[in-house]
Amino acid sequence: MLKVAKFGGSSMADEKQFAKVRQIVQSDPARRVVVVSAAGKRDRKDHKLTDLLYLCYAHLQYGVSCDSVFQMISDRYTGIRDALGLKTDIEGELSALREKMDDGISQDELVSRGEYFSAKLMADYLGFDFLDAKLWLKFKYDGSIDTDASYEALQKLAQGRSVVIPGFYGVTPDGHIRTLTRGGSDITGALAAAALDADVYENWTDVSGILMVDPRIVENPLPIEHITYSELRELSFAGAQVLHEATVFPVREKGIPLNIRNTNEPDHPGTLIMEHFDDEADDERIITGIAGKKNYSIVTVAKTGLSSTVGAYRRLFEIFENHEVSVEYAPSGIDSISLVVQASRVEKSIYAILGEIQKVLKPDSIHVTENISIVAAVGRRMVTTPGSSGKIFAALGKNGVNIRMISQGPEELNIIVGVDTKDFSTAIQVLYNSFVK
Repeated sequence: MLKVAKFGGSSMADEKQFAKVRQIVQSDPARRVVVVSAAGKRDRKDHKLTDLLYLCYAHLQYGVSCDSVFQMISDRYTGIRDALGLKTDIEGELSALREKMDDGISQDELVSRGEYFSAKLMADYLGFDFLDAKLWLKFKYDGSIDTDASYEALQKLAQGRSVVIPGFYGVTPDGHIRTLTRGGSDITGALAAAALDADVYENWTDVSGILMVDPRIVENPLPIEHITYSELRELSFAGAQVLHEATVFPVREKGIPLNIRNTNEPDHPGTLIMEHFDDEADDERIITGIAGKKNYSIVTVAKTGLSSTVGAYRRLFEIFENHEVSVEYAPSGIDSISLVVQASRVEKSIYAILGEIQKVLKPDSIHVTENISIVAAVGRRMVTTPGSSGKIFAALGKNGVNIRMISQGPEELNIIVGVDTKDFSTAIQVLYNSFVK
């Protein structure tokens, strides 16, 4: 049994959080590979170490002293080291880094040191080996990950060892440090889990799993216990703040379950993400999660026989494509089609688009509806529950929410409605109260 456990910035913020991480790791001998982020905020007024490192680089670029900022970084890591009674020579590492900053250092290498120092200290604290990400996480020249080479390298380096790996960075073919996108430690953890064919990839953060709905709209929403990778993609596309796609892909490709856990509530099971779940007879909820996004426009094109006109849809979509506008939803009927687009993407070109539609398709009418928001109810059980869509529409109608657009994918994982933006929060609250509480 092997678990790869990734701990985010909030889990690495100070010595108290370090102690929680060690207790979690030591409670299960299967947690032999640990991936860590840079130290995060200790409170709302605090700074993330990565942000301070970016600030240092900006100072260097403008010839402004960054001594005070660098001292804050130094104090944080030496403070953690001293509070835990560790032996890591952080001062020596920091001194070498400061010299390199004076001589010239890339932004990627500088900002990667937050994860590097975190991993050094955590390896010392756990009694694990420190395994530098630059020894195995390999980029290609085009910036993509060389997964074959990376996986092979990590398999050799981690074999028979318990290791701590810094997240967020790897190495280019010419030996330079390169960082992933912000939140890249999640990606490092997923790649490590995939490389080692882990039984579970645990992502430890400061929330007890993925919430069923935005807590800014619904107070104290329930967490999602089980969710499939497909449902997660649907929620993410509909606006939910969930894991980055690059975090999900490596473990999904290998069929590895992903478990979102809370470092501050280690006994909570969190959210388990898998390709499918076999036995859920006891769960009567038809909705897994609810998400939404504001500020859309709907362009409705009507023409007799539109659906049977060969090439009509293709020409219509090409018009939007030529203006670099993505059509996110396109519910259609026999004589009409509605194209749902982000208002911000279409505002500068809407009249040009309408003119081209008129010229190319010669429709009976074109209508633009603005101030629309999208709300998606996602749930794998909807396909096996008769009347799911009817219940959703009835609940919204009963509470005075006017539905302006309806879309449902062929897999029936979600039901998407367009509502007036003024009804956005109400629609989400109604769906949660009707189908979750």
